[in-house]
Amino acid sequence: MTRLAPSEFIFPDPIITDPDAQGLICIGADLSASTLYEAYTHGLFPWFSEDEPICWWSPEPRCIIRPQDYHANKSLLRNMKKMDYRITVNHAFEQVIRSCSLPRSYTSETWISEDIIQGYCQLFDAGYAYSIEVWQQQQLIGGLYGVTIGKGCFGESMFSTETDVSKMAFYTLMLIGRQHQLPWIDCQLVNDHLLSLGACTLSRQQYLKSLQDVVKQPAIDWKSYQEGVFSSKLIAENLQLME
Repeated sequence: MTRLAPSEFIFPDPIITDPDAQGLICIGADLSASTLYEAYTHGLFPWFSEDEPICWWSPEPRCIIRPQDYHANKSLLRNMKKMDYRITVNHAFEQVIRSCSLPRSYTSETWISEDIIQGYCQLFDAGYAYSIEVWQQQQLIGGLYGVTIGKGCFGESMFSTETDVSKMAFYTLMLIGRQHQLPWIDCQLVNDHLLSLGACTLSRQQYLKSLQDVVKQPAIDWKSYQEGVFSSKLIAENLQLME
């Protein structure tokens, strides 16, 4: 990992700044790797539309998923065995985030602007972001990306062009989380889909307290996964990722 220069910006304490728990903590700053790193270590993440200033959020409550609580459903496992896609880690970060930025079937809007893409790509180059990719032959058909600091793992966005493919990437992330005994993976905002996967909520105060501990712990060795190409069939059979 690259040692980042200190950020120019100091983020406020979310609990003091937002006593009414509205979630929006501050506006402004930039999207450089140093600023993003500073924000995540303080429990904040950027979320805004292209025509808005940069907005930094720390929601109450906070949605997390504990990897040991996640259980893939039978239809997903059947599809992983049947299709036998290739799954990789950190092979195509920029391609994944750009795919996540594309309009979805239900909306033409996207919050992943070019500035967001450049900032997170810089964070990835420094060793503080990750991606999981799913391939059909040489075509990227799904994946997800997020931020990683110590044992803090923060999910950002996912995409898929085939049935269940983003769920396959998510399941792979859960297995990595179990192997490294991650206490949780941050899902930011709660929704019914995440709850159906085994997610739960922490109060903002609980989350921030836990965060200060996990970001100081030894980081995941993502390179050990980056060197491999994994079979969705083997992953579905709960074999070790490196086999």
